[in-house]
Amino acid sequence: MGAVRSELRTVRTGGVAVVVDLTGECGEFVGSEGDGLLHVFVPHATAGLAVIETGSGSDDDLLAQLDELLPRDDRWRHRHGSPGHGRDHVLPAFLPPHLSVPVLEGRLQLGTWQRICLVDPNRDNPQRQVRLSFLRG
Repeated sequence: MGAVRSELRTVRTGGVAVVVDLTGECGEFVGSEGDGLLHVFVPHATAGLAVIETGSGSDDDLLAQLDELLPRDDRWRHRHGSPGHGRDHVLPAFLPPHLSVPVLEGRLQLGTWQRICLVDPNRDNPQRQVRLSFLRG
């Protein structure tokens, strides 16, 4: 078996801006592994990844701040899809489409409140793909 194991997963995001917690799925993916590195990648031009606390309002705060930082209006030169969709194409400059997390003995080495999240403000795509890759140490 090679040094990298990789799978493409589909995530249903619906037609609204959303933060989707992927931590459980990521934990299951690395659970049978030893030491290494989990790499998460979103192959989309209008979505990103973040490590944040969820469930306490931080996910909603993140979406609200993105609306303030990147308003959904007609200022964007990139114009197709729903009104203001050009701002979705700028998002990956602020929330990159990739992240890495250390794994020890098959366990994600996240802090107590840290969660791995897909951030998708794009209303035009009801589902996304996420690539999970494990690099053995």
